[in-house]
Amino acid sequence: MAEYDPSERTPLNSPGSQERDDPEVSVHYDRTRHTIKVNPGGAVRVPVTGENALPEVDVEGSGEEELLLSGPAGSSTKRARRSKLSSLSLTDKENLITAGSIGGTGELNSFPEDPEFSEIIQKAEQAIESGLFPERISQGSSGSYFVKDSKGNIIGVFKPKSEEPYGHLNPKWTKYFHKTCCPCCFGRGCLVPNQGYLSEAAASLVDQKLGLGIVPKTKEVFLVSETFHYSAIDHAKSRGKKYALEKVPQVGRRFHRVGLPPKVGSFQLFVEGYKEADFWLRKFETEPLPENTRKQLQSQFERLVVLDYVIRNTDRGSDNWLVKYEKPDDTPKASEKDTEWAVNKDPAIKIAAIDNGLAFPFKHPDEWRTYPFHWASLPQAKAPFSQETRDLVLSRISDMNFVQDLSEDLYEMFKADKGFDKAIFEKQMSVMRGQILNLTQALKDVKSPMQLVQMPRVVVERSRSGSQGRIVNLGSVFTQTFHCKRPFFSSW
Repeated sequence: MAEYDPSERTPLNSPGSQERDDPEVSVHYDRTRHTIKVNPGGAVRVPVTGENALPEVDVEGSGEEELLLSGPAGSSTKRARRSKLSSLSLTDKENLITAGSIGGTGELNSFPEDPEFSEIIQKAEQAIESGLFPERISQGSSGSYFVKDSKGNIIGVFKPKSEEPYGHLNPKWTKYFHKTCCPCCFGRGCLVPNQGYLSEAAASLVDQKLGLGIVPKTKEVFLVSETFHYSAIDHAKSRGKKYALEKVPQVGRRFHRVGLPPKVGSFQLFVEGYKEADFWLRKFETEPLPENTRKQLQSQFERLVVLDYVIRNTDRGSDNWLVKYEKPDDTPKASEKDTEWAVNKDPAIKIAAIDNGLAFPFKHPDEWRTYPFHWASLPQAKAPFSQETRDLVLSRISDMNFVQDLSEDLYEMFKADKGFDKAIFEKQMSVMRGQILNLTQALKDVKSPMQLVQMPRVVVERSRSGSQGRIVNLGSVFTQTFHCKRPFFSSW
């Protein structure tokens, strides 16, 4: 990176102060008072080599220092820096944050393969820098936040790992109380604790691989905001460093990071125009849909069934999936027909599967609770899978190469977590492969979703011996076993 030479500095209009803008950090340095102001979460190191020395962004990870002044050299260096960081795992990025060698979150959130998603994250970061902080969602049992852009529009939902139901910084204490005082009735012993943010992103990956198109795009990101729930130690350190940086620059320049530390979590794009499924399902019971619209709903519902069954979602209530019902604009006048559904064109229906954090268990529920699929009791679950769903999914999940590729993609995602355990992950994949095996057979036999959930639970484990190449043979590489143990309280 280019280094700054005081002799080459552009003269300032004001002799008492100077101000420089950067997309990552905004700094105001007063030479007369030797004070510096930074945005929340910004990391700035102040080298005091002379009276007129300028503050520089701390990027020790590259072995050089980057100027706050914008220029061709600085821009190209920043792009190279982002490219290098994009190849790092989440664990490496968290280690860099702990070491304090990166400022802000802009460099941590690099998605070169998805520029549209990168642009949305940049909007969220810019809104936070301007003081428009994420807003905590009152519903749910964990700390989750509505993230907004600079105009105040909600653009995503962020769920930090540390604020998950059993996370150490969960602002809602009810889950901790339940787990401590009554673990037999609360808590999910079949899931890996504090891995919900990965489950959210993995559900989006499975949705894309299967071509379902019902999960809003979700990825792991780093964000920092004053509205997130931090420990008292983090707040005290942040205040102390800011005070030292403003009052005693000689001491403050030794700090690698000023502000609160970024949090890793899942960022799911916000979907507009959707309501909870329970609202529309009740309405459809009293006011039946037109035939074409009913088929749309059935097709979307079957895609939800496929997703939940493959990832073995243990928390799919009617409030965890949304329905968007759109009527055409060319509705007839009330004098012509009084029925609500009397339109020239059929309404359109779309389903969004949100809240996928409680999925990918490492075993089938076999303790106290069964965690059934609540959609299995709906009327739509009694109809056999349609030909459209079979054509979309069956050719993919019946190919063991596709299943193996999906497992490898999930491995690359899950291994980024600090608490990753390869043996536990293999158990998670064994459950998923068993679910896929049952689903494949159900689609071939043209069964209904209700019949699907009543099939014997299967676990397909990888054999200890056999070929490890890309093209595998189920009979020689995997072992199929039936899971017979059932929870104490179970309906099926």
